[in-house]
Amino acid sequence: MRILLAIVLNACALGAAALLLPGIGVQGVGDEIGMTLLAYLFVGAVFGIINAVIKPVLSLLAMPITCLTLGLFAVVINAAMLMLTAWVTSFFPMSFVVDSFFWDAILGAVIVAVVSALLNRFLMTPAARPA
Repeated sequence: MRILLAIVLNACALGAAALLLPGIGVQGVGDEIGMTLLAYLFVGAVFGIINAVIKPVLSLLAMPITCLTLGLFAVVINAAMLMLTAWVTSFFPMSFVVDSFFWDAILGAVIVAVVSALLNRFLMTPAARPA
C-alpha cells in the first residue's frame, strides 16, 4: 500500500511541475484525461524506481561536492534524476519530456521536492511513515 501511495505522490509532484513549467510534461497520450493520468502514474513509478536505485549511489559519490556547496548540489542531483526519468521513459509510448537541464530540470527538481515534501507531510499517516 505504501508503494502505491508513493507512486501517486510522485505522479502528483511531477504533474505539479508540468503544470507550472512549460518545458516539462508527458508526450504521446493525446488529449484524454484518463490517459494523461495513467501516463503520470507510469512516470511516477519510473521516477520512484530511479530515486530508489540510482539516487543513493549518486548522492554518495557526490557527497564531497554537496558538502562544499552546502547542500545546493542536491538540487542538481534531483534534476539529473528528472532527466534520467525522461530518458528512460523515451523508450515507451508514453514519455516524460524535460526540454532543458538548466532551467526546466533545475526548477522542476525544486518544485517536485517541495510538492513531495508537502504531500508526504500531510497525506502519509503515522502508520505509513517509515520509522
